[in-house]
Amino acid sequence: MRLRLGTRGSALARTQSGMVADQITQVAAAAGVDLEVELVSITTHGDISRGSLVGLSEVGVFVAALREALLRDECDLAVHSLKDMPTQLHPELEVAAITERADMRDALCTTGPTLRELPEGARIGTGSPRRAAQLLALRPDLVVEPLRGNVDTRLSKVGTELDGVVLAAAGLQRLGRLDEATELLDPAEMMPAPGQGALAIEIVPGADPAWAQFVRALDHPDTRAAVTAERSLLGVLDAGCSAPVAAYGTVEADVLTLRARVVDTAGKLALNESGTAPASEAAALGRSTGWTLMSRGAGRLMGRN
Repeated sequence: MRLRLGTRGSALARTQSGMVADQITQVAAAAGVDLEVELVSITTHGDISRGSLVGLSEVGVFVAALREALLRDECDLAVHSLKDMPTQLHPELEVAAITERADMRDALCTTGPTLRELPEGARIGTGSPRRAAQLLALRPDLVVEPLRGNVDTRLSKVGTELDGVVLAAAGLQRLGRLDEATELLDPAEMMPAPGQGALAIEIVPGADPAWAQFVRALDHPDTRAAVTAERSLLGVLDAGCSAPVAAYGTVEADVLTLRARVVDTAGKLALNESGTAPASEAAALGRSTGWTLMSRGAGRLMGRN
């Protein structure tokens, strides 16, 4: 049996998709089924655009092309970085699995200094308003520069154009480059993006159960509960990658704890909120936390009237 797995063409995307492909074939092999998974590269607008992705990411620029390929039967399944996905589920597709989350922290990459050791006025690159706002909250003297490109491109600017860059630890880890991180930032200070570190696998609901069962077997219930709460909160705030919103959930003994933060773009004001609930009530916890933040003025911090 052979499957076509749709993926973006970047090194990180292909690495992540390759990991998922290996996991699927291993599950199938354990069931006595010989399954081959072929990677099919799909070009997205975000891969070819040289402009800022702020605003575009909000509507899933890295996801839309993969979804279209699925619906056109150009691939059988697609792997997404969950933090790039719109909060609204696609009506014609199924999130068959959310794999176990990798490290959800952000990583600071410099020539040596930690965040607190960087000189005054140091220039730090990031394409994320969430990271930028929290960096400025911690170090108002920093100069935060917009940054695009793949991991190689971003890291190449350290020590030349920039004093440092901030990337997702999970991406560096998957690429085998975590040793290039100077510091893994404490999530209490640099709270991650909703869904950061998690991968989602989408299929069409009518997919052949002969192979779809192996995809669904990769679902990690605790990770799904955590990211469901985070993304439900994001949906209430009606915010995407262009807004400085952070959240992360953790599950212990079937109890889900959700922490969330909204910061103004200057990093001067922040709202923090947390709550707990049974993991089975993840979506409700996310929504209630989101509405609490809205009642406290989150909309104004995000630049709304």
